[in-house]
Amino acid sequence: MPQWLCNQLMRAFYNKNHRQIRLLNDCWFFYRTRRNDAEESSSSQL
Repeated sequence: MPQWLCNQLMRAFYNKNHRQIRLLNDCWFFYRTRRNDAEESSSSQL
């Protein structure tokens, strides 16, 4: 997980900002799936 995302998540949990926690969680899952898709497509091209 990128450090900037960790920092924002910690801040959101500290402030109990449920909306931001949900948004950052969605960002993380989007980032992770996009990254996995890119790795799979690059390995299948070999």
